[in-house]
Amino acid sequence: MHRLPSAEAEVAAELADVRPGLASRYRAELPGARAAVLTRLWRALAYEPLPWVEGRERGREGLTLRLADGRRLHGPHADPYATAAYVTAVRLDRTSYDDPARLLTGLAVPHGTSFAVELGHSVASLALSRAGQEGRSTQWPGRDWEWEQRVVDGHPFHPNCRSRPGFSVAEQLAYGPEHRPVVTLGLVPARADECLVTGEWPESMRDGERLLLPVHPWQAEHVLKRPHDLHGDLHGDLHGDLYGAGMAAHPLMSLRTLALPEGPHVKTALSARLTSSVRDISVYSIGLSATLSDFAETLAARTDGLLHMTRTLGAATAHSPDLAAVVRESPEEYARPGERVVPVAALATTELPRSPAWLAEFTRLALTVGLRLLELGVALEAHGQNLLVVLSAGGSPVRLVYRDLADIRVSPARLTRHGIPVPELTGRIVTDDVPTLRRKLFGSLVAGALAGTAGSGAALRGALEAAVRGLPGAGDPAALCREPLPTKALSLMRLSPGTPGDQWAELPNPLVTEVF
Repeated sequence: MHRLPSAEAEVAAELADVRPGLASRYRAELPGARAAVLTRLWRALAYEPLPWVEGRERGREGLTLRLADGRRLHGPHADPYATAAYVTAVRLDRTSYDDPARLLTGLAVPHGTSFAVELGHSVASLALSRAGQEGRSTQWPGRDWEWEQRVVDGHPFHPNCRSRPGFSVAEQLAYGPEHRPVVTLGLVPARADECLVTGEWPESMRDGERLLLPVHPWQAEHVLKRPHDLHGDLHGDLHGDLYGAGMAAHPLMSLRTLALPEGPHVKTALSARLTSSVRDISVYSIGLSATLSDFAETLAARTDGLLHMTRTLGAATAHSPDLAAVVRESPEEYARPGERVVPVAALATTELPRSPAWLAEFTRLALTVGLRLLELGVALEAHGQNLLVVLSAGGSPVRLVYRDLADIRVSPARLTRHGIPVPELTGRIVTDDVPTLRRKLFGSLVAGALAGTAGSGAALRGALEAAVRGLPGAGDPAALCREPLPTKALSLMRLSPGTPGDQWAELPNPLVTEVF
């Protein structure tokens, strides 16, 4: 029998203990998972400004990368907007690689060893996620969290699309939204006078003078070192024991945000590295949450009813990024009778994007809203997780919903120019730098949400060509139509642990250059 790479073998061994019925399906999904992650990695190798790639030669038979050490890496033409797994192997000199982790090990580049480990876990976790889909309903979901759980493969372009280091197989099955579990959130009592609270913290999450902070069970066990059986009592203090029986909730695609059955969404701290980032909640973001929520209502009013922003109901932290939570409205609040609110990342699980007319209509709606807000002075982080679309009963895109304001960018100069009061904001969220603002919106919306929905450069080109007709011909729309499209250099960032913040790549603009 073929010997599995280490991460794949580790998952197989754990799976044999905790869910043996999935073992054969897991092994069957491994080749497809390797191709999916290798395709994402090949996109990075083809387009990101990696210092050890000296040149890229495009020919009839594909793409060849000239490496700084004289070796050559050859693979198929790279469509930067493709979501299907079309790369099954690449060749480094005379050696063929079908495994992304082994390829990166073979490249022997700085910091490649740790990234190769992450890629191995991404492959194994992706195969596990796909293995659990047998018997899944093809009917359109009725609830928001059911839409979220249809997104099985994770990020459409990040090689770490399913990397969940620190999660055992049992924990992935218990907490991963694609496995459709019900997760019991713990409640940690914390004295209100020793917490930072913004907005109105729900009465249902209070006990007298104490706040009951929702805590993800993975965080409770691995970070806070609190009992996992959720049978603590009230004697805990600022960092006390878990309280009561907790709250049952449905995990959304971000894993750390969960939907209460008949109520709001709860964003919890999860101090684990998923894809690229550790998902804790900074004291900074808690402090700004109420101000941003109020500001969002002002912005939404400027979009002629085309955009809703989910309100933050309350946010609290025990002055620690490891113990904090945000409670916000469900996007379902903005659905009228007969309408559905669908995360953009979940659109690819429907037939809708296969219609060029529908895709163009959705693209026009998204660009109209995104560019209007950019003109006013706000760049949304409008990727497929934060951006949702309201569909009519017939499936037409009619409005958008945006959630999670923590990573938007706000330009005081633009706001002032349009007569919008500048909110009291500080830190990274505030900038008047035009390239930064454009990167934030174009990188998340066009190279992210729209590309992920279109599924290929050709489909994205068609949608953009139809959608940009009638858009203003100057300023930011002109940049969208003429310049290369920015995207986060996700693999370069994982290979540059000493470089803080985002790094960027430029993709060929399908309105200007035909992409393979």
